[in-house]
Formats: sequence, C-alpha cells, structure tokens
Amino acid sequence: MPRSVNKVASREKRKKFLKLAKGFWGRRKNVWTIAKHHIEKALQYQYRDRRLKKRHFRRLWIVRINAACRLNGTTYSKFIGAMKKKNIEINRKILADFAMNKPEYFAKLVQYVMN
Repeated sequence: MPRSVNKVASREKRKKFLKLAKGFWGRRKNVWTIAKHHIEKALQYQYRDRRLKKRHFRRLWIVRINAACRLNGTTYSKFIGAMKKKNIEINRKILADFAMNKPEYFAKLVQYVMN
C-alpha cells in the first residue's frame, strides 16, 4: 500500500511560513528550509525584544531626565529621592517628556521638589 501524505496541509504550512518571510533578503524569502530557520530565529528575537524594549525606553527616559536635572543644578538621583520624600508620583515617561518638550515646566518642578 502506498504511503499517504497530506499534500494540502503541507503546502498550507509552507505557504504560511513563506508569507512570514516576506521582505527577507536572498534565499531566506523563498527557499523552504532556509526560510523556516530564519523565521524561527526571528520569532525568538521578537519574543525577547518585546521585553527588552521596556528596559531600553526606561534607560532613555532616565538619561533625558538626568540631562535636564543637571541643567537645573541637581542630579537624577537627588531629584528622584526628593520627589519620593514629597510623595510626588510622576512616572519617568512623563518626566522625560517634560524635560524634552516643556523645559520651563521641568525647571519649576525641580525648584519645587528641591526646596
């Protein structure tokens, strides 16, 4: 008896994977075995980097807040410590936005917190 293979399901699986490979360069986009490997790796990076993205943004916000604090005569750690003592709960994303786009508001906030 001949071996039975599900040609329809196999083709659909390959089509789905090759659709994910759209935009890849060279044989990565159209050769099944190569595309499969690179798609699996890309999905691993995608999963990992959804978590790393949060860390990178927090680091960026801290750098921006620190730069703005130093322009106003203090440091990031002293500023955040003073904010905690005064029970002011503004997250770093908003503080970084003030530091970049509204430096006069940020300067007033630093004066209020540090005095």
